[in-house]
Amino acid sequence: MTTPPGWYRDPSASHLERWWDGTAWTEHRRTPETQHQQPQQQPQQQGPYAPPYAQTVPMASSGGSGRAKAIALTTAAAVLVAAIVTGAVALSGDDGDGVPEARTGPTPTDSAPTSAPPSPAPSESTSKPSADDPAIVVDQLNGITLPLLDGWARPENVSDDDIVMTTPGTYDCPGDDGLCRHGTVISRTVTANDEKSPEALAKDDIPDAADLAYDRNEVDERPFHGITSHQLAKQGPVAVAGRTGYLVRWRVRTEAGPGGYVQSMVFPSSVGSESPVLVRYVFDAGGEGPPLADMDRITKGIRPVGDEDTSGGVGSDIGPTR
Repeated sequence: MTTPPGWYRDPSASHLERWWDGTAWTEHRRTPETQHQQPQQQPQQQGPYAPPYAQTVPMASSGGSGRAKAIALTTAAAVLVAAIVTGAVALSGDDGDGVPEARTGPTPTDSAPTSAPPSPAPSESTSKPSADDPAIVVDQLNGITLPLLDGWARPENVSDDDIVMTTPGTYDCPGDDGLCRHGTVISRTVTANDEKSPEALAKDDIPDAADLAYDRNEVDERPFHGITSHQLAKQGPVAVAGRTGYLVRWRVRTEAGPGGYVQSMVFPSSVGSESPVLVRYVFDAGGEGPPLADMDRITKGIRPVGDEDTSGGVGSDIGPTR
């Protein structure tokens, strides 16, 4: 239904009238008492909106017939109802200023929300292992990291700076007064001689490692009252941090206590140093000592600092022999 041009109550200011040009509100306004000359009417066009109030339909003169009056009243009522309906539609599309929006086509539907672009895959970390990483111990001097297995801890209150990990807690030594630990791992650089062969260095170190652990320590104490015997438990080539090394393991028996296992392992440095790296393991025997398999687990987990992809441990083609 098209509402003809004319003055109607302004939907944004009810005390004024506003000119409807047949398709949209214009900026012409007036007070109801002021009779302004209507602007020149434009040709009537079909539009989607009608003014929100019905146009006053002139009544037939008093000299007309009753039938004409009835027709006029019926027509006015129909126009009023149509105006109310279309006015409600017009008000729902009001832009806040009371001016209906002129629409020349269907209302575009809101576009469907596009999915967010996929997040870029996280780049591989290039950071070096941190000393605060709970899973590893970093030996910066020798350029290696060692896995910190369950049942092991970073060293606390130890006198040897080369100790990289220990079993938690201490116990009273069975020999001379003092405190002992059930397990220690030591990492150091071999600088005592010019020998470069891992096998020769490991075989040369194992007696000293056993004596310091179970015979007489660096402060001349005998926590186990000395070694009574030893036997070879394992020896042979071993792959450590992608390099070929050599290990020697002894089973040591002592005068006091259950004794234990001592292992000396030597391999080339991964930081370009000409001096090989020595790792010593000291494990008490018996139920209180750490699992003997932890020696191989720690060896297998040794890596060069900053190179977590390097394989380590006992290689498939390089295995220790008895």
